[in-house]
Amino acid sequence: MAVRNIIHIDEEKCDGCGLCVTGCAEGALQVIDGKARLISEVYCDGLGACLGECPTGALTIVQREAEEFDEKAVEAHLAGEGHTDSGQTDQLACGCPSSQVRELPLAQTDGRKDPAPASALRNWPVQLHLTPTKAPFFKEADLLIAATCSGFALTDLHRQFLSGRTLIIACPKLDDVSPYESKVAEIFRQNDIRSLTVLYLTVPCCFGLVHLIRQALKKSGKSIPLRLVKVDVNGDIVEESVEQAA
Repeated sequence: MAVRNIIHIDEEKCDGCGLCVTGCAEGALQVIDGKARLISEVYCDGLGACLGECPTGALTIVQREAEEFDEKAVEAHLAGEGHTDSGQTDQLACGCPSSQVRELPLAQTDGRKDPAPASALRNWPVQLHLTPTKAPFFKEADLLIAATCSGFALTDLHRQFLSGRTLIIACPKLDDVSPYESKVAEIFRQNDIRSLTVLYLTVPCCFGLVHLIRQALKKSGKSIPLRLVKVDVNGDIVEESVEQAA
């Protein structure tokens, strides 16, 4: 072990909100028993990207003896190979199982009587606030970023837009979008995104999602084809355009 920079968590200040967990690209933090914990020293690069996510000031960077940062271990961890032998899986904010990073199998309808349309959802979580910046489902992904309400307007969302795509949803009006631009830029920067579709409603505030994505693309420095699809509240596509990668 060597003396190096590493995260330190003040448990008295930590309220277990979990924002630091989603802010850590390496997956080094989890909320356990209501407090943020460093689950392994080898996952922490000591750069402190999570510090700005903490609303209580519970996180600091300190210098102490610690195991060396291991990038390969991080990659295996993020790919889902870093689980314990106990069968427990890594969890995100607040320890909620629904926030667990996972790739979903395609729904099977063979042999079912009067099968319902199969779900095309291939990843979880889907809410941008909970989504990590690097995950297996982002690898060479065709990414759909959809305004939260758009899926309720479009009756054919799964077949028409979601099939074959990784999904992120966000609401530019009701979410705290202040960290979203940088987070989306990191998703673009850290992953090989092949294409990007943004689905938004005609209501004025919803265009904020388009602006956010455009700014994130500029910040990331990546060139990704951008398809914009505007939908009215009745579920009709009223405008569609493609912005070529710079």
